[in-house]
Amino acid sequence: MIKKLRIVLPIFLLLFKINHAQKLSTFSEISIVTAGPGKELYEKFGHSAIRIKDPSLNLDVIYNYGIFDFDKPNFLLNFAHGNMYYLLAKYDFVYFFNSYMKDKRWLKQQVLNLNTSEKQQVFLYLEKNALKENATYLYDPFFNNCASKLKDITLEVLKENLILESNEIENNKTLRQLMNNEITWNTWGNFGINLIAGTILDKERNQIAYTYLPDYLYKTFKNAKIKRNGRIVNLVKREDVLLNYKEVQNNNFIVSPIFIFSALLIMVLFITIKNIKNNKRSKVLDFLIFFITGLIGLILTYLWLFSSHTTAPNNFNVLWAFIPNIIIAFLLLRKSVKLWMKNYLKVAIVLLNLVPLLWILGLQSFTVTLIPILILLNIRYFYLLKNLLPSVK
Repeated sequence: MIKKLRIVLPIFLLLFKINHAQKLSTFSEISIVTAGPGKELYEKFGHSAIRIKDPSLNLDVIYNYGIFDFDKPNFLLNFAHGNMYYLLAKYDFVYFFNSYMKDKRWLKQQVLNLNTSEKQQVFLYLEKNALKENATYLYDPFFNNCASKLKDITLEVLKENLILESNEIENNKTLRQLMNNEITWNTWGNFGINLIAGTILDKERNQIAYTYLPDYLYKTFKNAKIKRNGRIVNLVKREDVLLNYKEVQNNNFIVSPIFIFSALLIMVLFITIKNIKNNKRSKVLDFLIFFITGLIGLILTYLWLFSSHTTAPNNFNVLWAFIPNIIIAFLLLRKSVKLWMKNYLKVAIVLLNLVPLLWILGLQSFTVTLIPILILLNIRYFYLLKNLLPSVK
């Protein structure tokens, strides 16, 4: 969905000042360019950009809303707070093309069926946005990104003449369902996004909301229509395949979430059985389980309450990643524990098992790779509930 700027700025970027006198010719073309997924997590959704080509003006440029810079001051801090600032960059299309050819990612373009006046409006809109003082915008991966921006621009120019909804695209899908289709379920990227995203991703939406994904922007424009002079015509005049690489899946099961979490589940089960037989508790194991789940809960709660991430609120992963577990972790290192600890474990077990209930009721969907973790926590919590009594004060 996004593409990091990897070439020296003075060569790569051409942030020209707007020239109102420059007029696109009748030979000009405006295209939506869609790229296939890449290797990095931020490339897994693919990418969208808009191309303007006019042989009469010797013009062939790309307008790319997906530029960011890791080296920018406070980038990671702003990212953590949800203040993700991205850049619209205008540069020669050849650099864009060569970048995707180097990465071996497929590239398609949809030439839009616009008249000369509409092309000029799009051109001027983009030229104004590409100015240095206008180029930076607040990015949101689900609601304001490289793909949704192009839908917004097209609506701005064509207004009520643009018909985006189509019977070819199913409505009432959730953003989480769409995201899970884009990123393989048994990957750390999928696990991480599902972990930090709350119920906003589980709301059913119409197909226009799907256009945060480049694939669905492509499908939406492919089926879109324009009302023009009493007729209904296709929005896309022509489709071209610019690069025809196949998508490559590089999934190593040995390091996948389901394998790692299942291995941890087996290990905890083995240690717990051994603890029962030897009548001796593994304090280090309990410390790690409670400290890690509490720390995760602290991070999720911070994102929910104090960050600007639109998807972070109402995240019920905090029911299993329970913040007080951080404190309990240290208390469990002692030889004896307080009487109230057993009541705490009862509450923790109830909260833990609310997760599958919320899942069944459809209030929030959780990743399948979380199941071994839920089983693991249940095993250890029930063990502690029944075996802490001899050491309780």
